[in-house]
Amino acid sequence: MSRVWRTLKGYLFWTHDRGSFHYDVMVSLILAFIFLAPRFVDFKDQPGDNLPHRDRVGTVTAPDGTKLSVWLAPAAQVDAQDEDMVRVNFERALRPVAGAVRVDRVEPVQDQSGQIVAYRAWVRK
Repeated sequence: MSRVWRTLKGYLFWTHDRGSFHYDVMVSLILAFIFLAPRFVDFKDQPGDNLPHRDRVGTVTAPDGTKLSVWLAPAAQVDAQDEDMVRVNFERALRPVAGAVRVDRVEPVQDQSGQIVAYRAWVRK
């Protein structure tokens, strides 16, 4: 009984030497859990396909010397009737990613046929 208890205690406190049989068993059990558990356990984790897609284009320096981030977002995400509403929608879309920001300037991005496909915004923290 003492030998079984010592082996179980070794598993619990991870005291078996690396490369030993028991160490390999522990590592195999961990890897089996990582790769097999998602098939049998519902972790209620879903891909973020409904999250808005935002691309950060770069950072530029404004005339007053501050740094501005340039962001690009699909038109369907931030589109509105006027430029002020586009700014508000852009700020709302960036809030989960960039925190509280202020949009300084918005510019539409058009495809070859003249349709607005995205908006580019210069953003300041």
